[in-house]
Amino acid sequence: MANVHSRPSRVLSGMRPTGRLHLGHYHGVLKNWARLQGEYECFFFIADWHALTTHYESPWVVGDNVWDMVIDWLACGINPKLARLFIQSRVPEHAELHLLLSMMTPLGWLERVPSFRDQQEQLDDRDLSTYGFLGYPLLQSADVLIYKATEVPVGEDQVAHLELTREIARRFNHLYGVEPGFEEKAQEAARKMGKKNARLYHELRRRYQQEGDREALEEAHALLDGQPNITVADRERLFGYLDGTTRELLPEPDVLLTPNPKMPGLDGRKMSKSYDNTIGLREPADEVARKLRTMPTDPARVRRNDPGTPEKCPVWDFHQVYSDERTQAWVQEGCTTAGIGCLECKRSVIDAVEAELAPIRERAQAYVDDPEQVRSIIVDGCEQAREEARETLSEVRNAMGLEYR
Repeated sequence: MANVHSRPSRVLSGMRPTGRLHLGHYHGVLKNWARLQGEYECFFFIADWHALTTHYESPWVVGDNVWDMVIDWLACGINPKLARLFIQSRVPEHAELHLLLSMMTPLGWLERVPSFRDQQEQLDDRDLSTYGFLGYPLLQSADVLIYKATEVPVGEDQVAHLELTREIARRFNHLYGVEPGFEEKAQEAARKMGKKNARLYHELRRRYQQEGDREALEEAHALLDGQPNITVADRERLFGYLDGTTRELLPEPDVLLTPNPKMPGLDGRKMSKSYDNTIGLREPADEVARKLRTMPTDPARVRRNDPGTPEKCPVWDFHQVYSDERTQAWVQEGCTTAGIGCLECKRSVIDAVEAELAPIRERAQAYVDDPEQVRSIIVDGCEQAREEARETLSEVRNAMGLEYR
């Protein structure tokens, strides 16, 4: 297959709009997105169809949270000039690719996805015996493949989902990768580069295929990457023709294993809405301070002069996120010797959390006051995403024999 690494590095990631965002989202996802947008071509989307797989009986939950989520993204530094921000359901090509892929995806592949059984057990208060829930990993695959993403940022618990995407791409390419008239189309694509570049391409191809000249292969890749007058499909045809293969219709994305820090919740468990232990990104300062002041502490510290063990206290988890080594040493010493009280220990955490949230809150308010700007950003992002998605879907339809007249 064509060398996928010759294509621009492109990242695809999404988030379900099922509630207000909190510090767990910020530390677990958004800070990483803000970094990635400076290193990759990024597509970030609001996965509203995915939200319906578990909230189909209360769709208003989805609608109420879409715009709040966009505002939180923007307030946390996700830049629409660096990344394309869009809503999944406004790019219907996702749905058509999902449908087409479902025709050749074995049912057993979906049933074996670990989260299928796990979430059914965890969310036993909801009826998840639906095709939408069974098929949502396939929809995730369509989300990735429609943009030919080269990498997908995932935590370790999501690696199985991405492996399914790779298997689906592999099966699709096996079934449909032999494009009718491939050599003729590759020759035509070479002509689009102009006579001089076409001659150079064919010479480099000859040197690589007949003489095994790896430098010629690298030169040819550089030549193709620098051609502004050919489409992505033509470029992939030329890569395949160069390598002696057909083109890779749906490239297999790589895992971009990202650090997934566990943002502690107010009760010591992972921060999650389902545990009701969160601090929202836009909560008022006095409410944030109240929540942190009333956090449970080491149960051994019944009185002020009782020594404690920081590792048994949920506040210590916050110190590990927000405090420097000097402050952590002060907490260790003060807690174990009863030299400081729990309210003193919490004060530095309250100050650090507020220092992080204050600018986010301020930037968010500016977008709240200008909703048309937010909608305009999404409209532009959706148009850009659809342009890319249409091109891929046209290739898929053609490969599957659906572009007949």
